[in-house]
Amino acid sequence: MAKSKVNLQPLHDRVVVQRDESEEVTTGGIVLPDSAKDAPARGTVVSVGDGILLADGTRTPLQVQIGDRVIFSSYAGEEIAVDDDSYLLMRESDILAVIE
Repeated sequence: MAKSKVNLQPLHDRVVVQRDESEEVTTGGIVLPDSAKDAPARGTVVSVGDGILLADGTRTPLQVQIGDRVIFSSYAGEEIAVDDDSYLLMRESDILAVIE
């Protein structure tokens, strides 16, 4: 497993995602203030848990890995701040797709 750049280890089926920056200028050239920007539902996985613990004591590994670019639900996860950076802590099931 790759080493995370964030000193934050999620548990079980949770992942830490760094959300992409929102667009500051529309395609028509209009500059958007922070209050008008939509939070992007895309980001990069920066840390992953060790999987779901099954009844027999084994773990099911997660499908996403550190470095994967993902699309997730707009309201997914809990926003957390670590060292002045903002991250989302969410369940792997909140991730809708991996961008290849």
